[in-house]
Amino acid sequence: MPLQREGRNARVICLAAMLAGCTAALPPPQAGPCPPTRGAPMLAFELFFGRSIQGQSEVSDSAWEDFLNTTVTRNLPNGYTVFDGTGAWLNPASKSTVHERTKVLLAALPDTPANAAAIERVRQAYAAQYHQVLVGMMVTPVCGAF
Repeated sequence: MPLQREGRNARVICLAAMLAGCTAALPPPQAGPCPPTRGAPMLAFELFFGRSIQGQSEVSDSAWEDFLNTTVTRNLPNGYTVFDGTGAWLNPASKSTVHERTKVLLAALPDTPANAAAIERVRQAYAAQYHQVLVGMMVTPVCGAF
C-alpha cells in the first residue's frame, strides 16, 4: 500500500505542477520579424471617436473635418484612414445602452515613444474638445509597408 500511495502522490504533484503552468499570465502579443516581402514590424492603432456630446448635439461633420485638419494630420503626418461606425456602451447612471455614431481611425506606425505620444495627444485633444470620457483604442502588432 505505501508504494501505491507514493505513486498517487507523485501523480498528484505532477498534475498540480502542470496545471499551475496553465494559470501563468501570457505575455502581450508582439510582432515577430516580418518576412522580407511583408514590410516592417509596426503597431496598428485603432481609435474610436464617439460623436455624441452629453447635453448637446453630436460632433458635426464639419467639426470632425476641422479636428482631422488641425489635430490628427499634424500629429500623424504620414497618414491614417478614417471610416464610419456605430458604437454602443452602457451608461452607468441610467443603466441603459447608448448608441452613437462613431469615427474609427486606423494608423499603422513604427513602435516608438514619439508615435505613442502622438496617438495620445490625438486621444486627449478629442476627449477635451468634445467632452468625452475617453477615446477607445486597440493596438495590434502587424507587419506593414507604406
